[in-house]
Amino acid sequence: MIKIFPNLKKIKIAVYAMFLTNKYGLKLKKAKSSQERIDLRLEYSLKLLNKLNININVLNKEQIPKIGQYLLISNHRSIIDPLIIEIALQHSAINGFWVAKKELYNSLFFGSFTRNAGCILIDRESNNMSEFFKRTKEVVKEGHSIYIFPEGTRNTTNEKLSGFKDGSKLIALKNRLDILPVFIKDNADEVLKKAINEGTKDLTINVQIGEPISYRDKESLKTRYKEQFNL
Repeated sequence: MIKIFPNLKKIKIAVYAMFLTNKYGLKLKKAKSSQERIDLRLEYSLKLLNKLNININVLNKEQIPKIGQYLLISNHRSIIDPLIIEIALQHSAINGFWVAKKELYNSLFFGSFTRNAGCILIDRESNNMSEFFKRTKEVVKEGHSIYIFPEGTRNTTNEKLSGFKDGSKLIALKNRLDILPVFIKDNADEVLKKAINEGTKDLTINVQIGEPISYRDKESLKTRYKEQFNL
């Protein structure tokens, strides 16, 4: 019986997460405006992380810009990283559209949510990226920022940071967006496992806000990012 209870807890959390994700996927589909979708994303993020007893602590809050549009970049180690970013910026004037890979659009778990949440689809297998860059321009013209994980996929290595894809800098250049670097200091994947497998209470993930980087900066984005956070 001792082994059953942890498994039962995992099942309950998984069922709750799927229910909540699909519930908000439907709410997002009915949303009338971009702002309503952004508000629903934050509401969803707060509810799910609260259920997991995970708190988000923001370091250098004063460096979050009061106005303007940015290409927000962050490291990526966990499926909850987008939720962490949403909560970290909840009291700021910055609101953005996530760059989401095609696989998430077709996901049984995240599909409905991703398709309706205010995302920019990127098909990494496509040879023609014109539609993608056209959509980024539309989003920026509407007054929004763009959020992206420049590593391209979750980093499952022992390194704090994996390689950056070239597309992030190109998005910034094409849209004349300065870059807002954000660093999730704790390994959110390990924290998530503690929450689910051990039921640990009052877990905290620290998020550090960096200084904006000019889109005109000639240095590589990864180099500037590492300098900002002493990686």
